[in-house]
Amino acid sequence: MPETVVITLEPAGLSCTMQRGVPLRDVLASHGCETPCGGLGTCGGCRVRVEAGELPVTDRDRQVLSPAELTHGWRLGCAARAQADVTLMVGNGIAPVLGDAASVGGGRRHGLGVAIDLGTTTLAVQLVDMATGALLGSRSGLNPQTRFGADVMSRVHAAALDDQPTRLIRAHLGQMVEQLVGGRGGEVVDIVIVGNTVMHHIFAALSVRPLASVPFESPCTGEQRFVPAALGWSGLADAPLVRVLPCLGGFVGSDILAGIVAAGLGEQDGLRALVDLGTNGEIALGNRQRILVASTAAGTAFEAGSIAMGMRAAAGAVSQVTVGADQRFECVVIGGGEARGLCGSGVVGAVAAGLSTGAIRPSGRLDSGKTLAIAGSVHLTQADVRELQLAKGAIAAGLRILLKQWGAAIGAVDALILSGAFGNYVDPASAIRIGLVETAAGRVVPAGNTALRGAKMLLGCEAYPVLDLVSHVALAADPDFEDIFTACMGFPAGDDRRLPCA
Repeated sequence: MPETVVITLEPAGLSCTMQRGVPLRDVLASHGCETPCGGLGTCGGCRVRVEAGELPVTDRDRQVLSPAELTHGWRLGCAARAQADVTLMVGNGIAPVLGDAASVGGGRRHGLGVAIDLGTTTLAVQLVDMATGALLGSRSGLNPQTRFGADVMSRVHAAALDDQPTRLIRAHLGQMVEQLVGGRGGEVVDIVIVGNTVMHHIFAALSVRPLASVPFESPCTGEQRFVPAALGWSGLADAPLVRVLPCLGGFVGSDILAGIVAAGLGEQDGLRALVDLGTNGEIALGNRQRILVASTAAGTAFEAGSIAMGMRAAAGAVSQVTVGADQRFECVVIGGGEARGLCGSGVVGAVAAGLSTGAIRPSGRLDSGKTLAIAGSVHLTQADVRELQLAKGAIAAGLRILLKQWGAAIGAVDALILSGAFGNYVDPASAIRIGLVETAAGRVVPAGNTALRGAKMLLGCEAYPVLDLVSHVALAADPDFEDIFTACMGFPAGDDRRLPCA
């Protein structure tokens, strides 16, 4: 029997040779198969399907997957070990990462700058001419730390055990930067990294233990500076500093600092809200007078990480669901082929459609009791709806509490800016229908990757004046938090799409 096997991953058509019998988890993770539970084999989010060849069924497979799913070739990627050549359909797919094509104002310095959006799930790196603000190149990909779990707390637990997450992300970003700048490394004069608090701490090799328990506050939220050599980054001059920008408090990271800059919250007289609907939900509310920020544990539902048939926004993902004249669901499938799963915007669209047809009750219960068919074999489960309720309830409650502390109602907000990949692609009408955002559709503004855009705008800046406007709000410390969160768990009934704000 040969000592190596060939693993082919579809739909990308990628092949690699591995030692027979070794775990496939790492190679699958590097090609888009995420492990939301960190490889514990409890969630089923890393499912892959055998298209050709064989992949032995494990005890973990039998515990999580049904006999019918096993018969149809489904396996858990985190438990898989190939004994022979095999072709696998990677359920999560390989999707483009949301970048930012905008050029930013130049003139701060001569030379090149590198802006990095260090996300929990994805990475985006851009090269900028700092004299002109012109965008010169981009690189993007998945955060290799997804093998430790999809949510920030999984990363906290992994980083508390050893420094592997730190070494992994430093090496990976270093390779991306080196590929991006090529032979122009000597011209780079500034490198800016933004990310949430956990990403900030892991990259900077700071202790994550304060983030693992109440009150979830760290004493080390300030800017961290490195020279490239200290990170093991080659191909760069000694001059550029690698700056990990400061966090704003708790789990509100420098990605929101950059987002506030990109959205101009500190420059407007009118009240605006910025909501980042990524793995870690972060909210900012304010104007040129003051800015309130908060974070909320939204989980991975908006990225479909905790959804039974969830996948990334890749070919085969249902991205939008509407209700036709005959009350049937009409779905948009990325790539136009057969539906294989639901990405985050598809989950929201499916629940909104289910509410409109009565298939889902305002309480969140499925009228049919078990599953709701969406397209072909793609369906929602009762647990999926509950996951979305928890996520949308956390975001809606967070915004309500910030409005309460500001002393304003949602009607006073001129624009509700949605940032991040999910916010960029979700249908505003569906988001309103499920009560995720409680405002008029005309005030919802998809803004793309504001973290990356803000990072580019902050290249060459030595100070961050917006910090003087920011106050961090610990949502759990609000005496009304539990009541407001509970109120936000339900879905709006009928055409009453907006719940009154506290």
